[in-house]
Formats: sequence, structure tokens, C-alpha cells
Amino acid sequence: MTNNGHTHNTHSADFNRKNAKKGEQIAIELAPHKHEDSIADGSDLDPTITEIAPGVLEIDTKLGGWEHVTAGYLLTGERPFLVETGSRSSMPTLKKAFTKLSLSPNDLYGVAVTHIHLDHAGGVGDVSELFPKATVYVHPLGAKHLVDPTRLIDSASRVYGPLLDSLYGRLLPTEKDRIKVLEDSEIIDLKTRTLKTVDSPGHAKHHLALLDSSSEILFAGDAVGVRLPDIGILRPSSPPSDFDLIKAVNSLNKFKENNPYKIALAHYGLVAIDPQELLDEAIEIVTKWAEVAERAFLNQSDITDALTTAFGGSFDNVDPKHKARMETLSGIHSNASGLKRWLEVKYANTNSTENKNTAGGKNN
Repeated sequence: MTNNGHTHNTHSADFNRKNAKKGEQIAIELAPHKHEDSIADGSDLDPTITEIAPGVLEIDTKLGGWEHVTAGYLLTGERPFLVETGSRSSMPTLKKAFTKLSLSPNDLYGVAVTHIHLDHAGGVGDVSELFPKATVYVHPLGAKHLVDPTRLIDSASRVYGPLLDSLYGRLLPTEKDRIKVLEDSEIIDLKTRTLKTVDSPGHAKHHLALLDSSSEILFAGDAVGVRLPDIGILRPSSPPSDFDLIKAVNSLNKFKENNPYKIALAHYGLVAIDPQELLDEAIEIVTKWAEVAERAFLNQSDITDALTTAFGGSFDNVDPKHKARMETLSGIHSNASGLKRWLEVKYANTNSTENKNTAGGKNN
């Protein structure tokens, strides 16, 4: 594998279904079914590779043919390691990046996904086939869906419709013995550096981040939110079905405790803002969105309308094509759906506890 340190612009195993809980919901992100921006064929796109720190390469995986929307990160050295594959539709671009970097089939030590949403893990099956010696690392709650993605794909198909194939693609299965689940604070030894896992639910229950010991960059997935460079505005990402505000804020505070030097987002890139300031901003923003949603919920008002009124105007001066990309990744409708689901669960649990307490009082 070669790395000249410069920016490049080259414009299965059986699945035991008994392990799955009955009625379990697959957490996927909702995207709008119409776009103002055209979706290009990613297979015709050359990769853009940028060294963001010594031995850390950012690869623009160009979801939908869009630049600066989805990123993967390759850590070079004795044990090359990929963080995030992007969607399966991005695989032609990712393969070109591997070729550009002279990464041979036996070179890649491992690949980790921060969570199993299709814009992060959609290419895992393909990457595991390309690199037969690479270990696939994933959160314990996501592993079974990489082995057998049937339910994940079925659920995504119902949500996305034609966009599943035109924008994301269908996840291929990964052999069970290739997968290593990662608990909190585990260490992946890459010889010249290590990666420490940070269990970080909130955006999704199967979410983890990775902290690089050498660069001190935290690869944060979607836990911090979405901040596209062409827009420069941070938006929370609270998709259904298992967004949880308390867990999300706890995860962000956990990131603060790890004190990274910089934060790299899947959407998108290395953020120049001081990490502590960025994390404080993320906590403030996701909390504000949740407060607006909760008021609407308790007033039996439409949550999407409430969020649009409160936050939709922040994009008034944004180029429509960039706004469309943001709405695809973290649209108000998607966030509203996730917040509504969280509130339904929250108040169902509250009512259940109150009923139990009332019953207990009567018995006394």
C-alpha cells in the first residue's frame, strides 16, 4: 500500500433466527422520496482522498454521486484499517480508492462500522469479499443483521421504495466467523496505533465510536449529528426507531470525557471546531429539538410542523441542492418520526409506572 501524504483529487454463515426478538424493529434512517438534486451513478466517480492527519485518510464515498456527504476513513500503517464503508452504491468509488492506494486483497486488517444504517454499513459485505483476511467489527446489537440482512433490507425497502436501489443499494451478508463484536472500551491493536471503542447509543442502539490513539481523532459516526461542509450548520440526527434523547446526551458527554483532539463525522469530514465546543453545541441542539417535539406531542400538535417552524428557517439562505442533500441525510420529517417514537415510548413507560404505583397504593 502506498501513501504519499498528499491530497488526491482524481475527479454465508447460517443465521439463527431464534436469536432475534419477536417484533424487534430495525433502526433505519428515513429519507425523503423526492430530491431537488439529481442522483448520479457512483460507479462513474473517481475517489477524492485527503490525508486529515498522519496516517489517516478521508475517502469521500460519494453517496448518490454527491461530494462531501458521506465519508469513510482509512488508517494506514502495518495493519490498515477502514472505518465506515458507506452505502453499497458507493462501492465502485471505494474500490477505485483501494486501487489508487495500492491496497491488495491481503492488506486490509479490518473494517469497522459505527452502526448498521445503510449509508454506513451498506458496503460491508462487499469489502469482506474483497479483503478475505479482514475482520469486520460492529456493535453487538448490529452483528446479526450483518450476518443475515434480510429483515434490515425488507424494512428499508418499505421505507425507501425505489430509493433503496437507486441511492443506497442492498447490503450483502457477511460470514459469521468474520465478525468481531465490540463492547465498550475495547482496544483494537493496529501495531502503530490503537482504536478504542466508545459505546454511544442514542442515534441508534447499535452505535459505537472509535478513538484513534495516534491522531486522537474520534470517529463519531452519527452520534454528534450531521454537518455538511457546504452548509456549515449542525443538525441532530434522531431517526426512528430507537432514538433516545437521554442516551444521546449521555453519549455526547462520554465523548467529552474522552477528550479527543478532533472529531470526524460520517456526514461529513474532520470538523475544524474545537471538539468540546462542537459537543456542547450538539447537546444543546438535540435537546432543543427534543423540547420542541415534546411540546407539540403533549399539545397533540404535528411534530414535523413544529420542528419546521422552529428550525426550518436556518436553511433559507442555503443553496437548494445542498439543502436537499441535508434533507436526505437528516430531514425534518425523519427527525420528527424518530422523536415521536421516542416520546411515545417515554410516555408509555411513564404511564405504566404511574399505573403500577397507583395499584400499589390501593393494595396498601
